[in-house]
Amino acid sequence: MTEAYAETTAEYAYDEHAFSCNKTDIQEFGKIFLPLFYILVFALGLTGNLMVVFAIVKGNKKSITDIYLLNLAVSDLLFVISLPFWASNTVRGWTLGTIACKAVSSLYYIGFFGGMFFITVISVDRYLAIVRATYSLKSRTIRHGFLVTCGVWAIAVLVSVPHFVFSQLIENDCIAVYPEKLENIWPVFRNVELNTIGFFIPVCIIFYCYCGIIKTLLSCKNQKKARAIKLILIVVVVFFLFWSPYNVLIFLDTLNHYELFTNCNQIKTLDYAMHLTETIAFSHCCLNPLIYAFAGEKFRKYLYHVCFKYCPFLCFCGPCSHYQVSHSVSYAESVVNSNITQNTSDQDGSVFV
Repeated sequence: MTEAYAETTAEYAYDEHAFSCNKTDIQEFGKIFLPLFYILVFALGLTGNLMVVFAIVKGNKKSITDIYLLNLAVSDLLFVISLPFWASNTVRGWTLGTIACKAVSSLYYIGFFGGMFFITVISVDRYLAIVRATYSLKSRTIRHGFLVTCGVWAIAVLVSVPHFVFSQLIENDCIAVYPEKLENIWPVFRNVELNTIGFFIPVCIIFYCYCGIIKTLLSCKNQKKARAIKLILIVVVVFFLFWSPYNVLIFLDTLNHYELFTNCNQIKTLDYAMHLTETIAFSHCCLNPLIYAFAGEKFRKYLYHVCFKYCPFLCFCGPCSHYQVSHSVSYAESVVNSNITQNTSDQDGSVFV
């Protein structure tokens, strides 16, 4: 979260500036808009990501891509689980105590950074599977996947610490309270970290990986490559459109700490824009199951099989029988085994199809 939001994850603190800019209207708007939005994202994100977790965990065989998809879903779950608490905090204030304040703040930020990092890791994994197919046969192992996963979680926790370490319960509100020496520098540091580690670096890696994938797929003689390229473009475009406006506003908020904006209307506009761009960015966690899992036909077949096996009452309409696949083969395993060959010019490249 940015400084404009009361120094915590979802709570807007509308600090009065030296020239007395009245932000009561923004506070009232936030009390109505934010709870509704948070609950909606919570419901959609919880449902979609639990389906991904259920489908992968119930599979008999796991691949490295399954591991990354599973951890992406877990990251998104940590993120969305914190949202109802912030919705309640916006309306009624914080009623759960200081320990819960720190715990929920940490869950939010660890989930936030974890999700961003696992999206990046999935991009690198797909790059290795398609562009560096020969090398990936040796490097893309279950053991390697667990090591990468542990490293990603460790980094996510580390970079999250600056965002929740100062969270405290002050006057019935869960906010960040900084030591006097850090009052000016720490909020700026947090914003810069969000912009760089939480967006700019992942975007560069994702862009590089998917450019390499598209280049490889264009050289393949395969009828499915058009669908694969289309899905790649969806991944990149959706990610950029959902997260870039929010990060632009974070950057503007950083400039605001140096009193770039001195007009009350400008500051109010910045706050309203923060509301809107935050809404767009946070909605991305609801789309992750669609983009990274259900967009693949093999994963849909696998999910239908699991649904048919464990929840047959949900499959009364008949699609399960159409999509049944062998329960011994996971989505990613079937893709890697059947479609990725040692010759990159022959690969289907469809970790996507």
